[in-house]
Amino acid sequence: MFKYNFYYDESEHSRKINYKTVSASNYYDNFVTMIVGWSAEKDDILQQHAAFETKYADRKDRNGEIKSTVLHQKQFKYGFATLNKQNAQLVNDFLSLFDKDIHIYFSVSSKIEYLVLQIFQRYRNSFLVDADLMKYSITKALVMYRPKEIIKCLYESPKDFLVELKKFFRDRIECNRNNPKLKQKEMEAFQQILFILDDISDAPEIDWDYHMPFDGFKKYLTEKDISNYNLIIDKEGKDEERSKTLKAAREIGLYNSDEADSTEYPGLRMADMMAGIISKLLKGLCDSLQYQSLDESINKKILDTGWFCLNEVQLGLYKKLYRLICEWQPAWYKSYSGIYSDDLVLFNALLNFMNHFESAEQIQNDIDMQGEYFNAFACEQLERYFDQRRCKLPIEPVILFDEESYLNKRGGKVFFDSRKQPLLPLHRSSQTFYVLSVGVDQKLTPSVTILKDGESVCFRLPDELSEWACSAVGMAAMGMNLFPAKVTFSKMNGRYFADIL
Repeated sequence: MFKYNFYYDESEHSRKINYKTVSASNYYDNFVTMIVGWSAEKDDILQQHAAFETKYADRKDRNGEIKSTVLHQKQFKYGFATLNKQNAQLVNDFLSLFDKDIHIYFSVSSKIEYLVLQIFQRYRNSFLVDADLMKYSITKALVMYRPKEIIKCLYESPKDFLVELKKFFRDRIECNRNNPKLKQKEMEAFQQILFILDDISDAPEIDWDYHMPFDGFKKYLTEKDISNYNLIIDKEGKDEERSKTLKAAREIGLYNSDEADSTEYPGLRMADMMAGIISKLLKGLCDSLQYQSLDESINKKILDTGWFCLNEVQLGLYKKLYRLICEWQPAWYKSYSGIYSDDLVLFNALLNFMNHFESAEQIQNDIDMQGEYFNAFACEQLERYFDQRRCKLPIEPVILFDEESYLNKRGGKVFFDSRKQPLLPLHRSSQTFYVLSVGVDQKLTPSVTILKDGESVCFRLPDELSEWACSAVGMAAMGMNLFPAKVTFSKMNGRYFADIL
């Protein structure tokens, strides 16, 4: 089994989340982490990176490193289109270091979402209320409109937060009435929020949580079936102290983690550069689509044509980044985010949109419409993501048992071909089982995993119970998990019934 070395760094990490950092003019909402890695036997990447740093020796900082600070945010005002020739070549040479054997994992998480989750931590999904949707809508509104009174309340007067929040949503609803065709969905979301907000607890001590990025990376390792690894984290703080970052990694279960200085590990500098490039593209997108006033917010906001004034080298950068992020080493958990993921969805949409062009000339031929085309494409991607968010069922990697079956989350053996799954044995007209979970396959064949003699066993149910199983799965998808529970299965007059006790 191959051993892998991974390297972690981050960008946009305003560690102390307070009113001063959130209201700063250069504030960017997302916290971006990056992990790059490769097989320990693949040492040519280090030689190539050394050659890269030699070529750009004049760009090294006072520590003798080439990191993302060599690229200023103003160079990303319109994404790669505003990179000058020298920086475009540097980014091109850096991205060329990566090939399809190198692993890339990154997370994008909203700082304001973290605050919202802290304030509304008592709210849970129910059959009537989608709490995740409420938290998403509140976060999106605060990120988009940046109302100073609301954000200030988060820190200085949490008891007034709910009053100010309701006032903000009422004002937004009235403002949106000026353009109901464009803002209808937003008005409906805000009206629902006003309906379900009834009370609020005192705000807890607010500081950044370090666990989320490592939770996603652990899932990535499981998905890629990587267990033999080392994770090196860029050292922060005092030498004699373990950082909160390292503590979080180990608490998540990434025990093969340690800290080191980036001057000693080129992989850390590569992670830093990649995090910086992605973060600056994300911030450029965010700034370009940010509403500057309440009056402006009732109109459609599209990317400036400057984003599409690309030469062949700049277009090539998008195509290279697309391959790294979207094609090579594909995985569900390659990118990771919280409830509010709009910036990540837009970033992926931008890469996909730019990648479909064959040449810069093709873009120029219809450049005045490219902003509209991208807006339509991005809205489709956001709507698809929004539909996915409605489902509360976790997406877990399949753990293979053998060529014909896998183990489900409860440990039951499930056959890929449901016809091979044994039928639930009913020796009497009515029998009660302790059911751990209920599921259906693509053909809507129902199944249950029960606890039998201390072990998890999966059985197929009669097709007549398909509707019952689909209802149970549907309720779980909305956040209401009915199991584990005792269930009585009955057969009367040739018909099957299931009753949850």
